[in-house]
Amino acid sequence: MRQLIRERCVEPLRRLLRQGVSAEELALSVALGLVIGNIPVLGVSTALCAAIAVRFRLNLAAIQLAQAAMAPTQWLLLLPFLRLGEWLTRSPRVPLSVRSGHALLAAGAGHATAALGLATLQAALAWLVVAPVAAFALYTVLRPVFARANAARRRERGG
Repeated sequence: MRQLIRERCVEPLRRLLRQGVSAEELALSVALGLVIGNIPVLGVSTALCAAIAVRFRLNLAAIQLAQAAMAPTQWLLLLPFLRLGEWLTRSPRVPLSVRSGHALLAAGAGHATAALGLATLQAALAWLVVAPVAAFALYTVLRPVFARANAARRRERGG
């Protein structure tokens, strides 16, 4: 597992530093990719990261790499974001079980779509509350990490 993380995540980021991407830009790109990669609206993170990278001239490879690495946690955080969204909107808890899923579908496709749409909106609201704080915290932690890695790389090159 350690080798896989090194090959798929660490080395590509090191290559970006060697290509001249600043530690600040890399930290911001990775922080935003990690946060956006956990958005509880499935299927939008790749396009959203690309749009943000283009609009703010961030490193597209870094933001997409970080976003893609979050696929497992995106699924794991769906329920916590849903519950936080319910709490923020003072909505009743959506029952999550096989039986409640069958009941939702039995009520009709329109009803199921509306219920799932509302749940998605509540989870997205929770993510919008958490995301800026998480992005700032990640950027604050990653900036010195990438700066040290960049300094070490320069020392290795002798300059």
